[in-house]
Amino acid sequence: MRIRSDFPRQVREIENVWIPLADGTRLAAKIWLPEGAEEEPVPAILEYIPYRKNDWTWRRDSTMHPYFAGHGYACVRVDLRGAGESGGILLDEYLDQELDDGAEAIAWIAAQPWCTGAVGMFGISWGGFNGLQVAARRPPALKTVITLCSTDDRYADDVHYMGGCLLGVDMLPWASLMFVWNGTPPDPAIVSDGWRETWLRRLQETPPYIEAWLTHQRRDAYWQQGSVCEDFSAIECPVYTIGGWADGYSNAIPRLLEGLPGTSKGLIGPWAHGFPHEALPGPQIGFLQECLRWWDRWLKGEENGIEQEPVLHAWMQDGAGPDAQPDERPGRWVTEPSWPPEGYELRRLALGDGTLERSPSPDVRLDFLGAQTCGLDAGLWCPYGDALDQPPDQRAEDGLSLTFESPPLDEPFELLGFPEAVLALAVDRPQALVAVRLCDVAPNGQSTLVTRGLLNLTHRESHEEPEPLEPGRHYEARVRLNAIAHSFPVGHRLRLAVSPTYWPWAWPSPEPVTLALFTGSSCLELPVRPPRPEDQGLAPFQSPEGSAPIAVDQIRAESAARRIERDVATGTVTLTYEHGGGRRILPNGIELEDAGREIFTIVEGDPLSAKVRCEGLVAVGRGDWRTRVETVSELWSDATSFHTRNRIKAFEGDEKVHDEDRTFSVPRDLV
Repeated sequence: MRIRSDFPRQVREIENVWIPLADGTRLAAKIWLPEGAEEEPVPAILEYIPYRKNDWTWRRDSTMHPYFAGHGYACVRVDLRGAGESGGILLDEYLDQELDDGAEAIAWIAAQPWCTGAVGMFGISWGGFNGLQVAARRPPALKTVITLCSTDDRYADDVHYMGGCLLGVDMLPWASLMFVWNGTPPDPAIVSDGWRETWLRRLQETPPYIEAWLTHQRRDAYWQQGSVCEDFSAIECPVYTIGGWADGYSNAIPRLLEGLPGTSKGLIGPWAHGFPHEALPGPQIGFLQECLRWWDRWLKGEENGIEQEPVLHAWMQDGAGPDAQPDERPGRWVTEPSWPPEGYELRRLALGDGTLERSPSPDVRLDFLGAQTCGLDAGLWCPYGDALDQPPDQRAEDGLSLTFESPPLDEPFELLGFPEAVLALAVDRPQALVAVRLCDVAPNGQSTLVTRGLLNLTHRESHEEPEPLEPGRHYEARVRLNAIAHSFPVGHRLRLAVSPTYWPWAWPSPEPVTLALFTGSSCLELPVRPPRPEDQGLAPFQSPEGSAPIAVDQIRAESAARRIERDVATGTVTLTYEHGGGRRILPNGIELEDAGREIFTIVEGDPLSAKVRCEGLVAVGRGDWRTRVETVSELWSDATSFHTRNRIKAFEGDEKVHDEDRTFSVPRDLV
């Protein structure tokens, strides 16, 4: 397929190419080649993910990869083993097999006649993760990585756990999403007669990932695998690490800038989980042009000076009011020439009896019983900028928390980095957690979430070797909040909110917890950025650019909804997210439909009532070929164990070809 464009070079699309692996498995790849690459080889860019190049990411791929190819790069989009048209089974995330396959794919790409032998990896989320992980294996042809919305620490900053707390808001929803998509078939037009056998094998052999994730509740070898923070020195190639403050993955960027031994560069915008040329909230930037500058330097050897630029560009967010679906977040770009930065003030604010002051406060004991419904206005851990997935006004959450508030500010100041709450506390149960939020309170009373952190208090000393708490004993807990850039205006106040509950982000402790906080030795530590005159002269990013989106016939539009329902008689509160439901026909003839719903329920006063239910549907077809996969996944707990149920049904036309219902239980390990 030839793509017409106004790029410097014409682009040819090769719909499917097989990459052979040493064990006989074949990976399916789509390739975009600049005209003449066979005669004059070009560097290559690999994106290596499980998200089905032939349907799920078809439209997205068609806007980015041709752009890079049109500027002189061979772009190779590969589905992981067990995904899309690739052979094999995808047993879990980031296993050794995945990384071995990735290294083999790079060697194959580098050996092609259209490639100079220089390869870069590019990807968001899963593709951002494995770009770093493959780089740590140092395949000779891999010269650089651009990683977006990814992490260096799979236990600390991913959809499974946060601060040793189980992330109820994302763990099962993400596992259930992969469960339904892993059950979808390859395209017969590409795989031919073997498609049905491959499909049935996937349905029978691909496990629900939630079972492995729940089995490893500590930061053990399972999570250390693929966490490049275990040995930053293993990554020697240049790395450009990118994310957004509204996303769940921004913490890794400053850690990577500090830890990587070679050339690295960071970019953090206001965005949720998405590519910066189209992500919300804006402003969007010319992200693809920014990538080209990086590729040109490290894959073509052009001396364009990008490595001499500041190590970090960050969007300094203004103290605007809360908005659950902002089109654009007010603020401005700032830079830091090095990381960790120099010249910062570590400002300590003491916690008093409801106060947050520069001067020390008397030692007061404050006892607080957590409400199980605190956290319903938290938004999603990994938002996509869709309707209602950002945290709204926090006043309802603040009212369910222990709060400490500063006087109105008489001068503005800016944060950039990781705030930290140092809490002197005691609890009345052997297992407990603490959720800490920092909010910006406007003169009209609106409370905007700035940043937050979670800590399972049994993990206060170690995520590898947690220990139960001794009820009544005094402890010091340091709760690191997520990295942030935020400007507090004159007249605004800082509010620190503390709670032993945060549903559905943090799975509740087995029993209701009363938290005692001692103000005399508790404080909030803030990384205050000094004024930088050079911020005023920053060159702006270019405007967003890329290939024109290829038209897709929309049979039914997608939708999104968020609802909170309260049963006053029973005390049951239900939070529901609905998304998808769209049906569309792609230019390759594939007809695709997907929909999902996540339901979080809890009864006030009863932490063991917490439950998550996820429903998924994916239908893929073309002409007379029709398939459908339906899943229901559930997660709940009692005082001693976690329990899951996963049911998957698959249909070819109207015939049911697979129906499996499996349950799983695992002991709670101080979670």
